[in-house]
Amino acid sequence: MSSTITYTVTGMSCGHCENSVSQELATLAGVTEVSADAKAGTVTVSTSAQLDDELVRAAVDEAGYELVGRAA
Repeated sequence: MSSTITYTVTGMSCGHCENSVSQELATLAGVTEVSADAKAGTVTVSTSAQLDDELVRAAVDEAGYELVGRAA
């Protein structure tokens, strides 16, 4: 089972921000691809397993940003 989820993240403003968030999320079990977009304020995560939103929130917090929730 693979899925792609887009989250809204606040505080990202540049490529360094995108890289920080992407690197943290890439360490989560099952994550196969991460694409952060500072301009849109989103991060899209592709995963091969079910992903716990709280683990995603913790990884984004660790990078220094805030996960608002899943994007519509």
